[in-house]
Amino acid sequence: MNSDKIGQRIRKYMEMRGMSIGELSEQTGLEVEFLASMQNDDVYPSLGPLLKVARALGVRLGTFLDDQISKDPLVIRNDERREEIITHGGADMPASMKFHSLGRGKVDRHMEPFFIELCPESSEDLKLSSHEGEEFIMVTSGRLLVTYGKERHILEPGDSIYYNSVVPHNVSCYGDGAANIVAVLYFP
Repeated sequence: MNSDKIGQRIRKYMEMRGMSIGELSEQTGLEVEFLASMQNDDVYPSLGPLLKVARALGVRLGTFLDDQISKDPLVIRNDERREEIITHGGADMPASMKFHSLGRGKVDRHMEPFFIELCPESSEDLKLSSHEGEEFIMVTSGRLLVTYGKERHILEPGDSIYYNSVVPHNVSCYGDGAANIVAVLYFP
């Protein structure tokens, strides 16, 4: 990503729309302190809050990741992947997930594809979240626990799951080790 961090991009879109942090809080249902932490510290507990901010600002989630415009087809080489979003419980907490955008730069996309590294810390917070859209996940290494409503699914390398994101869900490592997944998110 270029020198702009996601928090700076959020601030830029707020300024473009003449929106205060209080107004953003009202539209997203997120606390002002939390939104300030997103902007100033680039702290994200999950993609859900970032999606709410994108919706309130009238932009795609990928708008916060895009720093270039690509031509079709978009090819992301393995050694070109970069951590775009790191989720954790707070500024002083260890990372729980590291998101590498696989659609960065394709401005007309309708899906958000990611390679995600799940750290063992991801299993410490099993809080469910929900949002509009659908998700497809394929495990490439490690073991994954997907909680979907009241169901629990343990996935191994090569396993996949596809679900409606409006049902409360959580994705985390299963066991003591890390896991890697490819996830494709669709937001209508």
